[in-house]
Amino acid sequence: MAADRPKHRQNIRRLLGLAVIVGGIWLAGLFVFVSNIPQQTANPENVTDAIVVLTGGSGRLDEGLQLLAANRAKKLFISGVYRGVEVAEILEISQKLPGDFTCCVTLGYAAASTSGNARETADWISQNGFQSLRLVTANYHLPRSLLEFRHAMPDIFMVPHAVFPETFKREHWWAWPGSTALIVTEYMKYIAAWIRLQTTDLFRTLL
Repeated sequence: MAADRPKHRQNIRRLLGLAVIVGGIWLAGLFVFVSNIPQQTANPENVTDAIVVLTGGSGRLDEGLQLLAANRAKKLFISGVYRGVEVAEILEISQKLPGDFTCCVTLGYAAASTSGNARETADWISQNGFQSLRLVTANYHLPRSLLEFRHAMPDIFMVPHAVFPETFKREHWWAWPGSTALIVTEYMKYIAAWIRLQTTDLFRTLL
């Protein structure tokens, strides 16, 4: 038994060393992830075939409608809408006259997740023969959204358009518990999505 103790301690040290390495990689990845969260809107003047708004956060819908009104695209697709909600209700909630953009707005009801948003949007983009889109969502949500959307639509040109929620603090995020928790959650979801997509591609290659 005494002879097994050095080996046992050596195994513990190895496990601790591995944990430190994995933790360091995870932490470094977290800071890289944060660096990819936009701090300002890129290419606001670019015109695309469509504007895509992902529901689930404040300010996204209003931003999408303002972009449509500014002729940044001819069509607006809102993905992840609750079933039963109509375009007129969406416009009224956003304090837009129901007749203004009814003809140019399409609602998607099938999505319940970011991956679902990507699949639902891909179908709509394909049906309309569009080649480009502007993706509107919260800045902290953009990295994962782009990962899903680019995988679902590799041939479509995309302009990421960040919305900046007042409650999310990008600067000095580590000093804000709510923002820290949100970033860590998004980071873990990003890792899970990346692994899932890579695994899917691998299986497709093997089959």
